[in-house]
Amino acid sequence: MTLSRRDQALSPRTSAGSSLHPLPIRSEELLTGWSASRSLEYEKRHGNSDLIRAVDILGIGGPFRVVNPWVLEDPKGRRLINAGGYAALPFGEAYPPLVHFLTTFLTQNREMGLPQQSASAWRAALETNLIALLAREAPSHADSGVFFSNSGAEAVETAIKFARAARPRGKLLLNFTSAYHGKTMGALALTPNESYQAPFKPLMPGVLTLPFGDANALEQATLEHGGHNITAVILEPIQGEAGVIVPPPEFLPAVAELARRHDLLVIADEVQTGLGRSGHHFASVAAGLEPDIITLAKPLGGGLVPVGATIARRSIFRKALGGTEAKRHSNTFGGGSLAMAVALRSLELLVEEELAEKARRDGEVGLARLEEIRDRHPRFIRAVRGAGMLFAIQLQPAIRPFLLPGRSETLHTVGTGLAVRELHLGGVHVCFALNASNVLRMTPPLNIPPDLFAEMFARIELVARRNRAAWHLLPRTPLSRLLRLARLAVDG
Repeated sequence: MTLSRRDQALSPRTSAGSSLHPLPIRSEELLTGWSASRSLEYEKRHGNSDLIRAVDILGIGGPFRVVNPWVLEDPKGRRLINAGGYAALPFGEAYPPLVHFLTTFLTQNREMGLPQQSASAWRAALETNLIALLAREAPSHADSGVFFSNSGAEAVETAIKFARAARPRGKLLLNFTSAYHGKTMGALALTPNESYQAPFKPLMPGVLTLPFGDANALEQATLEHGGHNITAVILEPIQGEAGVIVPPPEFLPAVAELARRHDLLVIADEVQTGLGRSGHHFASVAAGLEPDIITLAKPLGGGLVPVGATIARRSIFRKALGGTEAKRHSNTFGGGSLAMAVALRSLELLVEEELAEKARRDGEVGLARLEEIRDRHPRFIRAVRGAGMLFAIQLQPAIRPFLLPGRSETLHTVGTGLAVRELHLGGVHVCFALNASNVLRMTPPLNIPPDLFAEMFARIELVARRNRAAWHLLPRTPLSRLLRLARLAVDG
């Protein structure tokens, strides 16, 4: 077979006495402009090819150009209000105050980049500010410790290890239905989604899943198994990936009371809800629970760098990393100066711009608008939910389940994909929900300007008006795309 010139460039050759062929792509090329087709081609060839193939079939595969922090442009020149990002873009893309700070840091910082066995001014400052912010709302955390990592899933893994070190007699971790804590092995065991778990079993044992929001079920499990046999209870104060599921208002105070009465250790996964997205800096604390361990991540990185943080009471921290065992848990890049600097400035911006308060106000307005749209278009939208700047739209079925027996989840995913495509065409970039196949999610930047925020809902209503019923998504999608999508869904 004869290779094209490009394929030859992508196939390194060696010969006797010669060095490796030069790398096929230079970084400067990407800064001066690369075609969308090349990005898609190489991602399909060497990346998560079926994911890229699916979004490409839907016509939403990008790559996208950043117009301003809140607006993207697709390869066809279509401008979209960015409500994607899975809650990791508190300021949108490339927010100028954060980018300016980062530029200054890169030119002026003289501290080592990876202070793994030394003190670090950047890490110390971020630790101090995080604890100060938490202690202002939960005074019992005034002397707590912070362990840094690189993602929410890593923060959860750290929390699991801290809990086990603090409760060595514990045999059970209690989690809740529809929870999403990540996809690394420990976090995956706490994410009760069979499609995510099945290929990777056996998972971490000793996990008992209870109905989310049901304090009576938690009490019964505690009485049945004994508080001393429970390593920890882990929960999300609001379940984001399940489709923005808010528990009954009495649930978290009841968890707090059960924890006090039975000496239970509680982990709050605030990777999505924490630091403003929910309308509060710490959604669990605002709802009446002071967890023993809190995980944070997404907004800390400001959309520029990956950062995870696990906050634990000092007594727990010492059990895990005390004395000469202080290196018992570590990671190479956690606490690196670049990540700490960006997170420090991100936290400052979140507080200085009062974005938690803004998220609470905007969230009320946004949910009211979604409810109006649902009421006017009930054949397209079944339900809407919101908590701060976490929004979910649950769609009516676009494809009836009897058409493919036993594959209802696949059909829901395809229908949601068609809705994501239609919103893209209508000028709004949204997310799939990772734990609810018939739900699409919106997590707009917390600092989105009022006119763009209002325009986003106007565009959503226009899409709903154009479709009238969810099944209308089918004839509005070109047949060639539908056939390719069906082939991918059925055959893989």
